[in-house]
Amino acid sequence: MQPAEPTLSRFANPLAKYLAATRPAFLGVTLVACLIGFASARLNGFAVLLDKAWVTLCFALVAHAGVNVINDYYDALNGSDAANTGRIFPFTGGSRFIQNGVLSLRATAGFGYGLLLAVIPAGLWLMQVSSPDLFWIGLGGLLVGWAYSAPPLKLMARGLGELAIVAGWLFVVVGADMVLRGGFALQPWLAGLPYALLVANILFINQFPDCEADALAGKRTLVVRLGPGEARWGYLAIAAGAYGLLLFFVARNLLPIYAAAGALALPLSFKAARQLLTHAAEPGRLAPAIKLSILAAHASGLLLAAGLYFAGQLP
Repeated sequence: MQPAEPTLSRFANPLAKYLAATRPAFLGVTLVACLIGFASARLNGFAVLLDKAWVTLCFALVAHAGVNVINDYYDALNGSDAANTGRIFPFTGGSRFIQNGVLSLRATAGFGYGLLLAVIPAGLWLMQVSSPDLFWIGLGGLLVGWAYSAPPLKLMARGLGELAIVAGWLFVVVGADMVLRGGFALQPWLAGLPYALLVANILFINQFPDCEADALAGKRTLVVRLGPGEARWGYLAIAAGAYGLLLFFVARNLLPIYAAAGALALPLSFKAARQLLTHAAEPGRLAPAIKLSILAAHASGLLLAAGLYFAGQLP
């Protein structure tokens, strides 16, 4: 059964209202990205210091929450969420907080930008205790998150949303690693890339139910540009690329063999791909495939993090 959309009567408590507006159920991909980064640093002998790790994790989640709220704001401005009658709530069509009168446009914008600004003090502290180069990772992550939906860049509306997602979650993995490592390294980029591709596939499949509304609003996503019939093969290509790269990095000894555990989620992605190939023209039937995509990204990321961490514990 599809969950009920938010209404003002359900959120008499302001704290609960603003918390729910961040879409907390979807922040898990950032939690997993941080775990991959921490495990990557541990693999190379760097201790997982709890103060640094907790601050990194908490404010990475705050940044993701801010991006979610900002995306709702700009999708309300361009009209795509209001026009989205084919949405599969809560996965597509936004949080519905603005459309259902739970939050105003002004309150949503203020809250979203406030969350992004709240990340800055934590970032400055982490730069002091880890590496000044963390500035560039943090700046890159915030810029990509903002530009994903905000004008003038509006990356998603230009068919660049998937690239933005890959870059954003790569920055999370590399930043989490850098906080413990104290500098740049190649390994977290390699470990993070397959996972970031699977996160991008969540966005990609979500575009199918949103396709008509996005087209009406002038958002030229990849699914709008290609059409569902052609775009459906893109999901399979992204999934194959993610797992293929992970196994390639392991085969070339760029990642430890235990990292290959992340590929155990492959059947989930390919089951979702099969459902999408069958029902691309019937977006209302894609909820199971969307759920499988979310599960695949989380499962692969957690298994990858566990494999890296375990390899770091070996003598």
